[in-house]
Amino acid sequence: MKLEDDAISPGPADFVAKTEEAARGIYTLLWNEVPHWLRDNHYIHSGYRPPSNSYRKSVASLCYLHNESVNIWTHLVGAVVAGVTGIFLWANMKARFALATQEDIMAFSCYFLGAVTCLGMSATYHTISNHSEIVAKFGNRLDYLGIIFLIWGSFIPSIFYGFSAEPSLIHIYWTMITTIGAGTLAVVMLPKFRSPEWRPFRAFMFVSMGLSAIVPVLHGVSKYGVAQLEKQIGLSWLVAQGVLYVAGAAIYAARIPERWHPGKYDIFGSSHQIFHVLVLLAATAHLVGLMKAFDYEHSNRRGIMSAYEKARELGGR
Repeated sequence: MKLEDDAISPGPADFVAKTEEAARGIYTLLWNEVPHWLRDNHYIHSGYRPPSNSYRKSVASLCYLHNESVNIWTHLVGAVVAGVTGIFLWANMKARFALATQEDIMAFSCYFLGAVTCLGMSATYHTISNHSEIVAKFGNRLDYLGIIFLIWGSFIPSIFYGFSAEPSLIHIYWTMITTIGAGTLAVVMLPKFRSPEWRPFRAFMFVSMGLSAIVPVLHGVSKYGVAQLEKQIGLSWLVAQGVLYVAGAAIYAARIPERWHPGKYDIFGSSHQIFHVLVLLAATAHLVGLMKAFDYEHSNRRGIMSAYEKARELGGR
């Protein structure tokens, strides 16, 4: 049962008064002082920004502390770091391995596109979520859209390196994840699917997209074995990524630790903030796995080329 069921809902005059207080420097409000569309977690009692009805004012909230500050800054900084890391790796990939191809660059670009889009849209949503109800709903869709891009962008390079000797399997799995991703995107963005009766289907699509990664991993294990797949895709890092995502989602759904001490974790340490940090750690784990896959693929390719060149030398004598 939510707290607002027990509280007297504020009227329009109360919102006007509170907005005026915010203009005078009282920046945050209590749970029962904000409209229902700003009430997401009834264990969080304070630190709510008032409705701004202004993008400028919402962005200005980056400069003071409230219950969305950690959510915004973790993913805003994460998006910038992901973008800078992607540019750095792009600039140094050829220097790292002379045999790096355009396909390698495209595979990594998909990952960084997904990471920057997800983290950037998450930070954007949490920044503008107090603008108005309609903007909050639109921002929420952007947040889900970013999740879709992250799943898709993580899937593409892992398949590329996991089945590098099987182009047909690469195309099959790329087609699979792209199709599921497009379907999930439609469910998120199209008005028809945003009604309550479609909620189970929306959940099903997201779960299907997330769990679809299990199929090629199990296929790879059966085809190459765990030890070889560890070399080809950094399997243990992918498993770590999955554990971090599941742990984050479970903590977020259970609303731990704030459900144990309501009001104590309003600004720091709430489940949503923990989830954001675990998303960053999961994305980092995936990148480490990709780098190991890249190193193995090109060290192996370099060894094959060296053997080929040696054979040519022997044949020419």
